[in-house]
Amino acid sequence: MSLDRVRIGFLPLVDAALPILAREQGFAEAEGLELELVRDMTWATVRDRLLYGHTDAAHLVAPLAIATALGRGRPAVPMAVPFVLGLNGNAITLALPLAEQVLDDDALGDPTILGERLRIIARRRAASGRRLRFGVVHRYSSHNYMLRYWLAACGIRPDIDVEIITTSPTFAADALAVGEVDGICVGEPWNSVAVDRGVGRIALVTAQVWRRGVEKVLAMRRDTALEVPDTVHRLIRALHAAAAHFVAPGTGEASAAILARPEYLDAPVDPIARAITDRVRLVQAAEPVHIADFMFQYREAANFPWRSQAAWLYSQMTRWDGTPFSPEEAEIAASVFRPDIYRAALAGSGAPLPGASSKLEGAIGGGAIGAGSTQGRLILGRDQFFDHRAFDPDDIPGYLAALP
Repeated sequence: MSLDRVRIGFLPLVDAALPILAREQGFAEAEGLELELVRDMTWATVRDRLLYGHTDAAHLVAPLAIATALGRGRPAVPMAVPFVLGLNGNAITLALPLAEQVLDDDALGDPTILGERLRIIARRRAASGRRLRFGVVHRYSSHNYMLRYWLAACGIRPDIDVEIITTSPTFAADALAVGEVDGICVGEPWNSVAVDRGVGRIALVTAQVWRRGVEKVLAMRRDTALEVPDTVHRLIRALHAAAAHFVAPGTGEASAAILARPEYLDAPVDPIARAITDRVRLVQAAEPVHIADFMFQYREAANFPWRSQAAWLYSQMTRWDGTPFSPEEAEIAASVFRPDIYRAALAGSGAPLPGASSKLEGAIGGGAIGAGSTQGRLILGRDQFFDHRAFDPDDIPGYLAALP
């Protein structure tokens, strides 16, 4: 049988692991696929390659897929997200002078206490005409929304008290080093690179802001998903197998060595291995600390594209773009995530398949609970937001009205 070739765009980040491992560990080949991986340096370029047909699918920040479908910043193109490439995995890293003012020790900060201290400094700096500046990887990124959500909940007004600009993940440590930004919110290994270079200090991880925050996704044009469903199903199965391998005991070092190659992340092996195994070095030369669920993968149907995740991202897009809520836009945004394709691809595989396509986000605060599934046994763990607000995808206007 000949292999079907699929071209996938990606950025050099640890959460590009699944397509890379699917190619390198034979999971794609087992599904009759040949993956060609196309590396870029900015999310805008990854998106443009996808839209203009240079790639078939992309490792993409989830909000950018939704913004593309809604026509934010460019003509709208219908999109499909049939698979989530992982949850969490980002951090907020502060320049050392700022970190010394708001952190007491070498541990992770408490989101509320850290936010209160940062608010005082931010207001003082804004009054002096020298606002604090934070770098995120794209306007339409979960990094931007996680950072803004945390700041706003702590009484810091994004775009008023602080400035938020865009920086490429691979250059984020350089931006800290030259004083261009006071903090960054980026994915691994680039926070750890900043720490190991001695130009930054990891203050928070985004799993502290939203315990099960949606991150990168497999995105494609909707017409691709409709025209070659069998190929898409095989790709999902290959990625699902790669996700199981990613979390399997004893595979972290080998996976890190693959990801570190020049054609992929072109980065040191050690910080990649730390991220894969949920060990994070917060301060230069310190021992890494274990952070539960830092980079969440595979378990609890982590790769399932919940429509409610897309709805939450739309709520933040509306909030920070300053546009009115639109039921029509909300439906377009939610329909970008395609649980139906995920279920069809993995039917008969034994993988847990949620029976619902949406859920109350951030509502599980205690122990794990069972959830309805059409296949397999599904257990969901704690998924709270740090401010204990829950998000009901059926009442986005009420949710937005209650936010600070």
